[in-house]
Amino acid sequence: MKSLLRRVLVPAAALIVGLLPGVIAIEQASAVTKLSQSTAASILSAAGITWSSSGGCTTRSNSSCTSFEQINDSTVYGVRTLKQASGCAINITGGTEVGHASGTYSHYNGYKVDISKYTCVGNYIHNNFTRIANRGDGYAQWRAASGNIYADELSHWDITYYNCGGC
Repeated sequence: MKSLLRRVLVPAAALIVGLLPGVIAIEQASAVTKLSQSTAASILSAAGITWSSSGGCTTRSNSSCTSFEQINDSTVYGVRTLKQASGCAINITGGTEVGHASGTYSHYNGYKVDISKYTCVGNYIHNNFTRIANRGDGYAQWRAASGNIYADELSHWDITYYNCGGC
């Protein structure tokens, strides 16, 4: 029940009363559930989401791998929500492995994934999310109504999931 409240009711209530997405992010970040590689892979696979890595591996300590070890459940369910809402193919190319930028809402801390850039996904993001200011490094960003951020890093989408996006 606590998980349901955290994932669905708290963000919905916050949106209804007009709180900013950042407030939702803080609420969501305060009680994350970490998943194992196998659990995350099972959820993603069942949703028809694929993943790949240049090293063909899932070892978290290897930057050539794509790992889901210690990924937030809201990130996994957020990717699943994107797949279901868009109807697009989704291929994850970056997870919790080392080699990404650090910070609280980082890949390593389970908040981010990178996905392949497909026309279908790009069109969905551009048509359904709000264009916001460029990120500090100059990359264009879009914000979903949920507060999740989609950054176009040219070769892939870098997505920050503060919540599951309405799962």
